[in-house]
Amino acid sequence: MRTVAELPHPEFKITIFSMNRKFIIKFEQGTLEQVYKVAEMDITDGVNGVFQLLDESFTQSVALRFSEMRASFLDTYKRNEG
Repeated sequence: MRTVAELPHPEFKITIFSMNRKFIIKFEQGTLEQVYKVAEMDITDGVNGVFQLLDESFTQSVALRFSEMRASFLDTYKRNEG
């Protein structure tokens, strides 16, 4: 797996990898990760096509999902604490 791009974002780290003819888009926020895979042949214009997928609407949904993931984990942690 090789890193093809890292994108700045105020809420999370975005890294784009290439492996086995797929682009792997990884979002990281603290201890949480979200990973999306897309076939390179489904993207026109290579990595620039991946950049176009990462529009404001999508990144907002990623941020919301991170909030939901964190809340779910905290809930289970509290239920099983002690």
